[in-house]
Amino acid sequence: MQFAIWAFIIGALLTTMVLGGTLLRRLPLSTAMLYLAVGFGLGPAGLALMSPDPLKYSVLLERMAEVAVLISLFAVGLKLGLPFSDKRWHLPVRLAIVSMVITVGLITAIGVIGLGLPLGAALLLGAILAPTDPVLASDVQLLEANDRDGLRFSLTGEGGLNDGAAFPFVMLGLGLLGLHDLGTGGLRWIAVDLLWAVTGGLAIGAASGALLGKLVIYLRSRHQMSVGLDEFLALGLIALTYGSALLCHTYGFLAVLAAGIALQRVQGPALNRAGSTARNLADQAGRDNAEELATDSKFAGAYLMHEVRAFNDQLERIAEVALVLVLGAMLVYIPLDRSPVWFVVLVLLVVRPIAVAVGLLGASVSRDQRLLISWFGIRGIGSIYYLMFAVNHGLEEDLAKDFIAITLLVVATSILLHGISVTPLMNLYSRRKARRSREAS
Repeated sequence: MQFAIWAFIIGALLTTMVLGGTLLRRLPLSTAMLYLAVGFGLGPAGLALMSPDPLKYSVLLERMAEVAVLISLFAVGLKLGLPFSDKRWHLPVRLAIVSMVITVGLITAIGVIGLGLPLGAALLLGAILAPTDPVLASDVQLLEANDRDGLRFSLTGEGGLNDGAAFPFVMLGLGLLGLHDLGTGGLRWIAVDLLWAVTGGLAIGAASGALLGKLVIYLRSRHQMSVGLDEFLALGLIALTYGSALLCHTYGFLAVLAAGIALQRVQGPALNRAGSTARNLADQAGRDNAEELATDSKFAGAYLMHEVRAFNDQLERIAEVALVLVLGAMLVYIPLDRSPVWFVVLVLLVVRPIAVAVGLLGASVSRDQRLLISWFGIRGIGSIYYLMFAVNHGLEEDLAKDFIAITLLVVATSILLHGISVTPLMNLYSRRKARRSREAS
């Protein structure tokens, strides 16, 4: 009977999202807000169909969040189509490095002074909450690889890069708590956890994406082989890259992001700029048959990207539904006595704007873009992953309960505040941008 109830609820939710998706996009609401509310109703506070105790099911929750982040990072990589020589890359890199380091530092200071945490615990909390989310930020991300909007590119790139760039600080926090070996004077952390793990992960991902993409295109265009099953290719590349990165003791998140970036570049810069919808490709090639298009030497790369993106986008939406439902059910595990609301206000309304302001000092960015980047520091599944990662690496139980309460409260508040504001703010931004373009012309 319970399976039938689940089938009915999930079916009703998914069909409602399809039928009411257009209306929802016009309202000051996000899909994540709806999933969060439904998840809360399905949890212990409502129908009690699931009780995802974050301490009891920490391993399962870590794996679920891990998979969701991997899928989203690969999708982000497929959207970052600007050449590396483009100056617009400076913004997400500065946000993912400078702004994130400042965020970790400010939250660490608040944790020590305001929450009375030891330095290692405060730094770990900063690392958990610092990364912006690639899973829940779809409304402010790039729509496709040929989207050149500076705001969307900055937020998309930041969400992809800092989800992996936060790992060294997580390991440093765990090390200061005695839960990870930092080496003499921190040398092991610098050499392995920082330098090797970051550069090695990026290199492994870039090589995997480029080599596999070129191999598939070669087999298709020269030998009419390996046609179809692009869904398996996407999943296989994510798993192969992530597994290789972890086996080499590097950061798998950065590797998967780099694999997505490298794979989407095999279609060629001209096609990347022109876009690669199936209709555009068919018109350009004069082909009606999908297999002929997939094996055409000129269009094989773009066709591959179209198929992989389409599948990965759907996979990303499914992952979002599953994780935010679980997150909604977890809200009942936020003890009021361990949930400092003032801390959440500081993180979202003070720390983020300061970090962005410093990170973008001197950058060529409009006032509208700077304000929106400061506001849309969306926290989500990435923070849940790092939280569960820390819990599963031996975080002391009382400290774990505090971190669970704080992290869940920050993420839930972010989903609500950013979900309410994303539609009106992005619509206003689009109108102002269009008006300036008309005035300039």
